[in-house]
Parts: sequence; structure tokens; C-alpha cells
Amino acid sequence: MKIDRKILHKLADPYRISHGEKFHLKDIDPGDEGKGKMSDHADELLASSLQIMSDLQEKLYAQNRWSLLLIFQAMDAAGKDGTIKHVMSGINPQGCQVTSFKSPSTLELSHDYLWRSTVALPERGRIGIFNRSYYEEVLVVRVHKQMLHAENIPPELLGKHLWKERFEDINAYEKHLARNGTVIRKFFLHISKGEQKRRFLARLDEPAKNWKFSDGDLKERAYWDDYQDAYEDMIRQTSTKHAPWYIVPANHKKYAHLVVASAVIETLESLNPGFPPVTAAQKEILQQARKLLND
Repeated sequence: MKIDRKILHKLADPYRISHGEKFHLKDIDPGDEGKGKMSDHADELLASSLQIMSDLQEKLYAQNRWSLLLIFQAMDAAGKDGTIKHVMSGINPQGCQVTSFKSPSTLELSHDYLWRSTVALPERGRIGIFNRSYYEEVLVVRVHKQMLHAENIPPELLGKHLWKERFEDINAYEKHLARNGTVIRKFFLHISKGEQKRRFLARLDEPAKNWKFSDGDLKERAYWDDYQDAYEDMIRQTSTKHAPWYIVPANHKKYAHLVVASAVIETLESLNPGFPPVTAAQKEILQQARKLLND
């Protein structure tokens, strides 16, 4: 099946959240597979899209002007690792970097919560991927407010407007990055509670997946509704024109991969990357090199 770039663009559009858009996660189907036969050709479409991404990434790297930051957030077992693996599999490793954010270290807790993300930002010409991010500070920390104590923030700064202030800070931070050449796209992999249960059971039943299971996953599952509320508010407050969120249906992994690939391709193409033009002086050097090689 030959891929049409216009189809790829349209594929991601319905899942992009506009700034200030009112929505409820419970009304968005995590089992959506798109229209027509798109999901039936997911493997073929993804293979074609990977080639397109590879070509665009090579030009982005050569041009050395823009950087692209992709942020992935999700409930446990929603498929962040797999999505990153499959969607970015065709990208030259030299031009791509992945950072997975775990529980903050003592050093990281000694700084503001944006510090550890800032030092991991992609350089110009590169694609950076955050597997979880500073958004954990308005998600897991919001659900488990006792975590704030470990951050040693002055108590008088932890008022009733804390989350609103953090949203403001994140929006300002992302606007700053955008104004300096870092394009941001954010993905929430939207999985149903029933599908999460199925994947947890698979981790228990299949020996090759046992290592993926953590009893902490079950503990967090007990806060499912709290997390859904936190995600909903976070996406509403921080989906902007320069750093939009995509709510990606994630019950069907292959379709989720295709939606993410679609958004990445559309974003890269909007930057119109290209190989740097060769100057007259450089052409002269090339001609001299050719002459020397042929002598």
C-alpha cells in the first residue's frame, strides 16, 4: 500500500488538542483504530513512514538549525517504550537521543524540577525524546502530594495555587524553548483500565515479560481516577499552539505507533529542513579534491 503524506497528516489531526479545548478523557475512546482500512495496513504504513522520517531527520541534522523534542506520558503499561522503539527505529542514532526520567536523585531534588530536563534537551539538528518528563510534577506529585516534602521547597510557596503556577511555569518554559528553535510535541498514550489489566496479566503469565512487572504498578492502579483527572487538567492547561498535546488511542499498539509517526512527520515537514547550500568557496574545494583524487 503506497502511503500518501496527506493521509498521514490527517491521521494525527483528530487527536491534537487545541489550546483551551474542553474535553473529557472518559469520552475519548482508547480503542479507536481510525477509519477505513488504515489499521489493517499499519505495518506497511509504518514502514513507509519510517523511511520518510529518516529522510527528514537527515536533513534536520545537516541543517543544524531546529531541534525537535518529543514528550511521552502515560499510565503504566500504555506502551511508551514500545512506541519509542518502533516509531524511531529508522532514525540515525547519531541524530536522536532518548532520556528516561525515573524518581529524582538527591542532586536533582536540590534543584528546581525543570533543571534535570533542561540539561537533557536536544541539541540543534537533533531529535530528543523524553520518556516521562517534568510533567510528572503535575501528575504523580499531584496525586501523591507528600512527594513535595522531598523537594525542600519553602512551605510558604506551596499554596493553594501551586498547580496553576506550575502550569504557568511549564507554558512559559516551553514558549522559551520554542522561541529559541526547539519544537515540542507531546503525546499522552491513552489506554483503558481494562487493557492495562490485560497487559499486567500478560507480564505475570509470560516469563519473558516477568521483569516488566512491579508491585508498584498495582499500587498506582488504585489511583486510576485521580490520575485521569490530573492528566485531563494537565492537557487542558498546557496544550498550546507551539507545544500541543496529542491524545493517542493506545489500546491497539500498532495504531498508536502510526498516529505518533504521523504527528512527527507533519512536524518535521513543517520545518522544511534541507541540506545546506554549497558556497562558491566550498565548490572550489570540492573541485580541487576531485582533481587530487584523479591525479
